[in-house]
Amino acid sequence: GAGVGIGRAAAVQFGKEGAKVAINSLTPANGQETLKLVKKTGAPAIYIQGDVSLTADAKRMVDETVKAFGRIDILVNNAGIVLPGRVDNMSEEDWDKTIAVNLKGVFLVSKYTIPEMRKVGGGVIVHNASVVAIKGVKDRGAYTASKGGVWALTKAMAADYLSENIRVNSVCPGTTYTPSLERRIQAFADPEKARKDFIARQPLGRLGKDEEIAAAILFAASDEAGFMNGANIAIDGGMTI
Repeated sequence: GAGVGIGRAAAVQFGKEGAKVAINSLTPANGQETLKLVKKTGAPAIYIQGDVSLTADAKRMVDETVKAFGRIDILVNNAGIVLPGRVDNMSEEDWDKTIAVNLKGVFLVSKYTIPEMRKVGGGVIVHNASVVAIKGVKDRGAYTASKGGVWALTKAMAADYLSENIRVNSVCPGTTYTPSLERRIQAFADPEKARKDFIARQPLGRLGKDEEIAAAILFAASDEAGFMNGANIAIDGGMTI
């Protein structure tokens, strides 16, 4: 999930820190652009097109990464979609798609990555959840359920793989300005009112920046966070105060 926004910013920051970066995006144009940006940092990088909610694609992402770089030390599960709706008015199709990408995708990519981490004696997994996993917001029933599941899965995986030196943590961003958010804003009848409403729910009085969330992801994956496991970093502009 590194085609745009937080995922792209994280990929670039990992590149700047000297990582070899495998970039996934469902949309080739976005993935190729991220690949260019990461390569500008001097880091070796590859792009792998694929849908994290599909078993074959998830496995291929892992296989191609290992083929290119020989190992996997860090996995960032960032891919996600936001479809609006309450339980009473959301279509079953939108519910299933949200859970498939946001939660099943985390399961599938982790499933095929963990055996590779075992081979090298451990690793770090960082899930991008959301502030809605902690604080409910209106008109986001499936999204909230999916991200709450990611937060809970973080703790389950941290417990399961602790003895294998695989740490699992999550970040919970607040409302962050990304291309995805801008598309949602423009879909409102009054985009400027929608923009103000999104900002108003952040006690800091502004939207988050994708590079700020990326910095939290980078920290969670770093050796400096070696004593952190099964934890969550809420980087949410004060929404959960």
